[in-house]
Amino acid sequence: MNVFFRALPYFLVSFFLALIITPVAKRVGFFLKIYAVENKRTVHHGHIVRIGGLAIFLAYIITMAVFMRADSTLNAIMIGSLIIFVGGFIDDMFDLRPIVKLLFEIVAALYVIFFGGIELGNLTFGAFTIDNPVASFIISFFWIVGVSNAINLMDGLDGLAAGNSLIMICVIGFISYFMNRVDISIMTLILAGAIAGFLPYNFHPASVFMGDCGALFLGFTIACYSLLGFKTTAFITLGFPIIILFVPLSDTTLAIIRRKASGHRISEADRSHLHHVLMYKVGLSHRNTVLLLYVVCILFGLDAILMYFHPFSAWIILFILCVIAWIFIELTGMINPKFHPIIGFLRRTIGHPRKSENAFFEANKLVHTNTDPPKREEENES
Repeated sequence: MNVFFRALPYFLVSFFLALIITPVAKRVGFFLKIYAVENKRTVHHGHIVRIGGLAIFLAYIITMAVFMRADSTLNAIMIGSLIIFVGGFIDDMFDLRPIVKLLFEIVAALYVIFFGGIELGNLTFGAFTIDNPVASFIISFFWIVGVSNAINLMDGLDGLAAGNSLIMICVIGFISYFMNRVDISIMTLILAGAIAGFLPYNFHPASVFMGDCGALFLGFTIACYSLLGFKTTAFITLGFPIIILFVPLSDTTLAIIRRKASGHRISEADRSHLHHVLMYKVGLSHRNTVLLLYVVCILFGLDAILMYFHPFSAWIILFILCVIAWIFIELTGMINPKFHPIIGFLRRTIGHPRKSENAFFEANKLVHTNTDPPKREEENES
């Protein structure tokens, strides 16, 4: 209880700041006419401001200035966050080309690596240690850029990216505390409070979207914190963040594979993201889709926590979760309606599940529905 009450101010200050600033951000968005674009891929209707991330960013920056002492690492995170936030904000206003937005992400990632020392460092495998600065730099760079875009890709339904980011940042903070990284725990509390203060306005039906300025900022900050907090063994350094961020990373990876396999550009739009599949193929409502993905994110987060205290049990649970996830991917045809190796193996060996014209899942249909993305319609992503 003592730890709880000591931690509460960090969360509450940023929470109430975001709660107050979000309506102001909405007014600014209406004044500047920065609305979310409606197209065949979106699920919202009407004029909804898409710079709600401004409230998260300001609440975070102000609270950090109040509670945290500046050092080279913290300054690098703040400046890198500002760079990627500005890039996202300009994109929300003017719809930048993906390559231009990517340049902001690259500059922000390089800045925190070179000036903040935010990278993997040495990887320890039992009695062996790999000290390879080039490998550390490459993995760290792609991790920061990749996670930034993964959170941005997730921002397709009301409250989805914000809620899952809140869960992921809480898991990082919890594990960091038990690793005696109280500084990271405090920073995650501050960011969690800013997200929680914004979420009531963003949950379905949303009155404001976080936009690229919010999603890229959250992804960037989560990536930096994950690199800061888990510098021990190779598995903890690389494995913990992957488990915690399983939902956005897997969805992003599947999107890349799916688009390349079908001959489309990576930046080209489709409705085969995980949240789209749950809504349009499984038939869940908007709200239930988001809540289910919260549950999935919580399950992987809890497994990451369990991995720290009881690795053997956590490995078993992780294997079960991954098998369930893979079966779902095959059943719904998230990569390709004809790509289902496990289901195909079962069909050849035991004769089930059989194909039929009115099968519920794509993998069991005789004739597949068209899941190709709209031609030449670009997503607002890198």
